[in-house]
Amino acid sequence: MLRTIIIIILTTLSSMMLASDTADHPKIGLVLGGGGAKGAAEVGVLKVLEEKGIRPDYIAGTSIGAIVGGLYACGYSAADLDTLFRTQEWLSLIGDRKRDLRNSVLTERDGVVYIFGFPVRGHTKKTETKESALGILGGTNITFLLDSLTKKYDGISSFDSLPIPFRCVAVDLMGQKEVIMDSCELELAMRASISIPGAFKPVKWKGKLLVDGGMLNNLPVDVVRAMGADIVIAVDLEQTQHEERDFSLKETFGIGGILDWAVSRPDWKKNKANREDADIYINPQLAEYGVSSFGKESISTMIERGEKAARAASEQLDRLR
Repeated sequence: MLRTIIIIILTTLSSMMLASDTADHPKIGLVLGGGGAKGAAEVGVLKVLEEKGIRPDYIAGTSIGAIVGGLYACGYSAADLDTLFRTQEWLSLIGDRKRDLRNSVLTERDGVVYIFGFPVRGHTKKTETKESALGILGGTNITFLLDSLTKKYDGISSFDSLPIPFRCVAVDLMGQKEVIMDSCELELAMRASISIPGAFKPVKWKGKLLVDGGMLNNLPVDVVRAMGADIVIAVDLEQTQHEERDFSLKETFGIGGILDWAVSRPDWKKNKANREDADIYINPQLAEYGVSSFGKESISTMIERGEKAARAASEQLDRLR
């Protein structure tokens, strides 16, 4: 009897100590910015975080950062993501290439013209919708891959139910407003966040047409702060720190849409504020690479550059550990 009482007391005290420790623990937010193929560098950063035993409490991502962040939030390790980046045929995935047509110079199927399996001309006017006309690529292949990788979490009511709570940033094309996605099919959210206007067809969601979140918030530090993060690690793939612009075609001439965005670049102001608000800012040196640098050698080098940039912040990261 005495032994049982002692065990109960020790168990209770242990639980209280763990609860207290958890309550006192500063919440760490990880922000992964957009940048196409340059997202490989984010995998390198994750490798270093894992080496140091740093596990984020929250993750927010935009564009390729939404894919890396969403998969990491599902429980995939840095090693898993490293393998994914190195082994996938990214241009075939993104370009919706049909494998069975890759050896055919010119083929038309279901109103779509393919050259070596890549779609180069969309559906006929009879089948084309207003939404499909806003982008060349349907994103079928990349959506299928993301769906297969996140199948375990189909049907979850909130991204807070993932092993690491997650937020994904997209933009409502018609309303020109930022959309923070926190509940839907996970692959749909990631697909929306990478929908570069003119390249990918927008994603329909709750009456909105969603496109690349990088149009308004390419480094969502503010989003992860709103989730409850006390300390933010931000991985920025941008290589040029632009000065914000005040000029707007919409305000001056009543002209809005993509043209106004291209001239006024409202995202620059927010990016500057988010960079300054990050506690640990990691900016891998990737000047010679672009959003489409998916070659195997380029991927390998960018992963290494991400590791190098994270190790340069070792002193700050070690404080977290």
